[in-house]
Order: sequence, then C-alpha cells, then structure tokens
Amino acid sequence: MNNVIKSEWYKLRKDRSLWTLLIILIVISLSYPLLIIFDEGADTIAVNDFYRQTILGGNNYIIRLVPCVLGGFFISSEYAMGTMKSIVASGNSRVRIYFAKLMVYSIGAILIAFVFPFVFTGAVAIFLHFNGMPTLSYFASTVGLTALYTIAFASIMALFATIFTESGKAIGFMLFFFLLLDSLLYTLSHFFPVFEVVFNSSIFKLFLDIGRIETIHGAELVQLIMMPIITFIVFGILGSIVFQKKEIK
Repeated sequence: MNNVIKSEWYKLRKDRSLWTLLIILIVISLSYPLLIIFDEGADTIAVNDFYRQTILGGNNYIIRLVPCVLGGFFISSEYAMGTMKSIVASGNSRVRIYFAKLMVYSIGAILIAFVFPFVFTGAVAIFLHFNGMPTLSYFASTVGLTALYTIAFASIMALFATIFTESGKAIGFMLFFFLLLDSLLYTLSHFFPVFEVVFNSSIFKLFLDIGRIETIHGAELVQLIMMPIITFIVFGILGSIVFQKKEIK
C-alpha cells in the first residue's frame, strides 16, 4: 500500500493540470485584492469581513468545481492512456490501488482548496494592513472544515472519474453535476419532503455553513463535522466497488 501511495504521490507532483490550476488560483488570489483596494480603499474593509464573505464564499465554488478538472486528468486520463491497465497488472489489489489514488487525489484537492484561505487571505491582510483580522480559532475551524468537505467532494469526483474513462467526458459531467445538483435538490425539496431532508443533511447544503461555524453548537456541530467524513467513507467504498468490477482495457 505504501509503495502505491508513493507512486501516486509522485504522479500528482508531476501532474501539469494540478500546477496549472494552482498557479491560476494563486494569481487570482494575489491580483484580486488590488482591485478591491483601488475601488473601495484599504481603510474601509476589515480582513475578517473580506474573509467571511469573499474568500469563503468564492472557495465554495473552488471546492466543488476546480478539483473536477484535476480528477479528469489525474484519474480518468489513465484509462485512456493505458496507464491504469499497467497499474492493475502490478499485483496490488484493486481496493488498495483505488484508495491510494483517492487519498492522493484528495490531497491534491485540498491543496487547491487551501489557496484562497491561505494565499488570498495573506495577500488581503497585507494590502489592508492587517485591519480587523479573523480570530485564530475561527480561521483554524473554517480551514479544518474546508479540508473535510473538500475530501468529501473529492470522493464523489473520484467515483465519477472512475466511471468515465475519458478526461473530457468526466470533467464535463462533473462540472454539470456539481453546478446543478444542489439547485435540483433544493427545487425538489419544495415538492417532496424526503428531498428536503436529503438536501438539508447533505454536504451540498452543510458546506455552505462553514462560514458561520461560530454560531453552530451541539448536534448541528456534530452533523457539520461527521457528514463529510461519512460521505468520504461511503463514496470511497462505492468507488472501490466500481473499480473492482470495471473492465480495464
């Protein structure tokens, strides 16, 4: 298992799509604060407000969409190129191979998800002269939850990337799925009560509450923390089952 993880980690570090996505996000993180300052002035904005509204709000889309591109190239493309056939023929069990790839892919997704909270926040803090910084506990809590929900979404993306053997189809489907599913569930919840329960308990709804972690306590807090973990485990198992049954050419 250790060797499989090392192999996947090596491939992730060499993956051009990951570095391209990271560079794009870093450039946005470093340049966008300039537009805000020139428009509104550095003394009128608190870093805490900017972090809650703009950075966490923007990261909601980053978490759901950008790792889809990485999944298409890091996972799906290996089927088309024949790399996956060689990996399976290496003698490792398919379960080990799948979970090693899922773990490493999740790390890549976390790296993507951390650009805004760290780079964007750091750039904004410097430009705004550290005016009204978020508390360390709040920042740490939101970053921790961001990581949890990122791996939860990554487990779903890895499943779809395994089903589709072409990166273009995988990326297109996943972007369409993650853009529309929460809206679809929200609409259906108005007509069918069961969908309301599903939507309110799903990561698609709960991850929107990351920014208000300070006001969440008790059972709600437990649900907020446990649901992404459960989602990761469930979809990880589903993905491994699909991978075991998949015919690899």
